[in-house]
Amino acid sequence: QVQLVESGGGLVQPGGSLRLSCTASGTLGDLYYFMGWYRQTPGNEREMVATISWIYGRTNYATSVKDRFTISRDSSKTTMYLQMDSLKPEDTAVYFCRLNGPPPVDHWGQGTQVTVSS
Repeated sequence: QVQLVESGGGLVQPGGSLRLSCTASGTLGDLYYFMGWYRQTPGNEREMVATISWIYGRTNYATSVKDRFTISRDSSKTTMYLQMDSLKPEDTAVYFCRLNGPPPVDHWGQGTQVTVSS
């Protein structure tokens, strides 16, 4: 069983920065499609923020965060990061970590709250 645990959320002023971490533990396999960050606000669907492909490390960003957020991971692929700069109030959400692979492999963390407010 794989567990994903996010950390690093909190309250930050507009224009500030936060760094989220996601640590994977348990029995990790070798074949996954990607790891990624998603976010959700009350009453809305969960949306993709950024993903990094498992094998080649190719990154993909939502248009709303491109050039402000950076996704990365460590060499062991067990920890993923999201560096969030120039934060805006509309970035306020619960941020989730995801590890996705061939069906039915699809793991999610419990989420971490990010609040951008003055």
